[in-house]
Amino acid sequence: MMDKVLISVAPINASSKSLDAKKIASDVIECYKLGASMVHLHVRDKNGNLTNDLSYFQHTIELIKEKCDIIVEASTGGVSSLSIEERCIPLKYKNTEFASLNVGSMNLSKSVYINQIDDVKYCLKEIIKNKKIPEVEVFEIGMIETTIKLYEEFKLKSPILFNIVLGHNGVAPASIEALYALRSFIPKNMFWGITHFSRDNNDIIAAAISMGAKTIRVGFEDSDYIEKERYAKRNYELVKHFKKLLNAMGKESMSVDEARKFFSVFRNK
Repeated sequence: MMDKVLISVAPINASSKSLDAKKIASDVIECYKLGASMVHLHVRDKNGNLTNDLSYFQHTIELIKEKCDIIVEASTGGVSSLSIEERCIPLKYKNTEFASLNVGSMNLSKSVYINQIDDVKYCLKEIIKNKKIPEVEVFEIGMIETTIKLYEEFKLKSPILFNIVLGHNGVAPASIEALYALRSFIPKNMFWGITHFSRDNNDIIAAAISMGAKTIRVGFEDSDYIEKERYAKRNYELVKHFKKLLNAMGKESMSVDEARKFFSVFRNK
């Protein structure tokens, strides 16, 4: 398992204003066939708006589950007017296995993404209560320290799964230096992955893989870039490209069964 990396696909661009559940499901199913073992989704309505109504989210997941058993990660984040209680609603959904955990506030371009500590603690409690596996979104170094303190406070077992997110305007830049700095603050007994927002090269993801990332997230939520002058029309093209990159670096993509077994120890019961 040491040379296996989980490919997660985040298929929906946040600027999308018209979603087609059947097309999303078809694309995700192809991603699964080509090596993706996880799908990362926010709860949105058919117009692309973040919502506390699970209807369209569940409909999309059920279409996906008809043809494949990909792991579902629900986001509890995103810039919106939703309360933390509303943001945590997908944790109650039976098909949600993983959940993103956002542990601090930040500027995201012209918006302020608010995650007050009481809300963070509420979300963590809900993740634990509903027996989901948390993936901590790390936009700045201080978020790593906050997470470690939270896990000590809640007496949770390690390891912890971190997702280093680079490239958003207002937080850590998409640079090798930033990747190295954030990685250096993650304890050696923990696991981590990489997301490169607004990606226009493959350098950051390749460097993260070489540094020991156990997950890589790709998809239209972050970028449609494949390589110079090549852009994906469907998410499965990105999965295909990055599976080849993994293979070229002497690694393989985790299967769904391998991922469930590997990450089962992250679940707090």
